Amino acid sequence: MLRAMDAAASGMQAQELRTEVIAHNLANVSTSGFKRERAEFQDLLYENLKTPGTVGAQGNQQPVGIQVGQGVRTVATLREFSDGPLQRTDNSLDMAVEGQGFFQIRLPSGELAYTRDGSFKLDSQGRVVNSDGYLMEPPLSVPQNTTSITVSNDGNVSVITAGQQQPTEIGRVTLANFINPAGLNAIGRNLFTQTAASGDPLIVTPGTEAAGTLTQGMLEMSNVEVVDEMVNLIATQRAYETNSKVIQAADEMLQVTANLR
Repeated sequence: MLRAMDAAASGMQAQELRTEVIAHNLANVSTSGFKRERAEFQDLLYENLKTPGTVGAQGNQQPVGIQVGQGVRTVATLREFSDGPLQRTDNSLDMAVEGQGFFQIRLPSGELAYTRDGSFKLDSQGRVVNSDGYLMEPPLSVPQNTTSITVSNDGNVSVITAGQQQPTEIGRVTLANFINPAGLNAIGRNLFTQTAASGDPLIVTPGTEAAGTLTQGMLEMSNVEVVDEMVNLIATQRAYETNSKVIQAADEMLQVTANLR
């Protein structure tokens, strides 16, 4: 009975964490560039009461054994980097990546971070920054008398200034690709940093080397599907209730044993 209680308790803990992951997904259903997470589980070690293949008293080999599992544990929260739906903003500095790739952001510490959130602005010096004022990498500066900004699908940025008819190129937006984006470390603020698991970034021009293309005046929204998350939440709640009933049943069986005369 104690094994049953321990296994069921581990199941309740696992479902609690899965609920927390689902809650985080739903909380960010309107967050630009957010990528949903899902919890992954593994069964725990087994207690071998009889090993498969054991030779019996009469010399016969037992085809199966007796193994009792110890429960479940959470091994990962996997982030899914599928594309989210695009939302039109008509803001000339809003950009969405259609396909693979991350915008690069220079943190105040000098470290590079990566994001799918393409909502950019201008600071007081005309530099392109994200919503927290962190600079885009490579840096872009827009002249003060600019009347229009154009970003091509391959990342070329050009402007038209007052009194000019022809556009002037001021720079290019590049993207970072990772061999294992799921290995990136989320640090909040819609930002990720590289890890040993993600590998080093490959800096590419949009539309080349499997990188996605840019769409100006659009934002990539969260890839969270509310209906799917609600179904997962219901399933998680039922699994939690079932594990609690196992603990209750094991307790009642122990009570019966304790009351034996």
